[in-house]
Amino acid sequence: MLLDGTPVSEPARLVLGIETSCDDTSVAVLEHGRNLRAHLIAAQDHRLYGGIVPELASRAHLELLPRLIERALHEARVVSGELTGIAVTRAPGLVGSLVVGVAFAKAYAYGLGIPVVGVNHIEAHLHSASLEHGDTPWPAVALIVSGGHTELVEVRAVGDYRWLGSTRDDAAGEAYDKVAKLLGLGFPGGPEIDRRATEGRPDAFPFPRPMLDRPGCDFSFSGLKTAVASAVADVPGPPYAAAFVNDVAASFQAAVADTLVAKTLRALDSTGARALNLGGGVACNRELRRRLAVECERRGVALRIPSPRLCADNAAMIAQLGAWLLERGAVTDPELDATASLEESGLPIPRD
Repeated sequence: MLLDGTPVSEPARLVLGIETSCDDTSVAVLEHGRNLRAHLIAAQDHRLYGGIVPELASRAHLELLPRLIERALHEARVVSGELTGIAVTRAPGLVGSLVVGVAFAKAYAYGLGIPVVGVNHIEAHLHSASLEHGDTPWPAVALIVSGGHTELVEVRAVGDYRWLGSTRDDAAGEAYDKVAKLLGLGFPGGPEIDRRATEGRPDAFPFPRPMLDRPGCDFSFSGLKTAVASAVADVPGPPYAAAFVNDVAASFQAAVADTLVAKTLRALDSTGARALNLGGGVACNRELRRRLAVECERRGVALRIPSPRLCADNAAMIAQLGAWLLERGAVTDPELDATASLEESGLPIPRD
């Protein structure tokens, strides 16, 4: 159904995806739900501020979207009139950033007379590996690890989910950023800690593995972050000696990887999953990938990790899920709006 109430009769053959949930502006053109004709990501630079500035991120989305869409259509070798649908991230994320994307998508769709569907960013991550690895063997477990979320979800099919666990405080990526700031490594912290960890000793500091002694698949990283802060506070600086930074980075990363892997294996064993899908920026972490590859091979579980561009915030996964939803007759709501909170986003994942 279109914004004016007209029923949709044409299938979602050529879908434009728009992603503005945080500080990356991304657009994609997807054909038949699989063929990625164009995919662009414009990363904003917030290093000067030591973190993301929401107002600046929103303004950048507003400036970048028209140019990126024009370029994406050119790369896809299509014109706007050939689009048959638009998929846009509506939740969760920074509300100002989301509002820009949703408002732009609704106006663009209305002008073209095509349907627009709002997509949940986390749900799109659950299926992002399908863009490169094909259909997921069901049932599967998805581990979503990013700056804002650490989630374990059982995926039985598109739209059929069960929430297994999530973080009770800091997300894994958020902990990486905060530890990097303590060590003077800048922002974002994940890639630099991953690099420095290769030069350090993972057993140099006995950092805790939070909640491993408790049943279930929930996470907590605030205590680990505090333990790192205590270790750093005992050493003069900054700047700190390179060997010290490397050892802290390696020990911290080992603690995060141990925790993520142990909880994920718990989820795999309890569900009998045939596949493990990874998503989110922290899914680029080399140690996490290596550890999960070993464990999945041991269990005969298919490990499906997207390439780095598809792990981060990206419009390709938004277009993919949007195309599937449009093909299933998703109704376009004229009141479609952005929602910052995952809990209030209506994502159909029941908790145990």
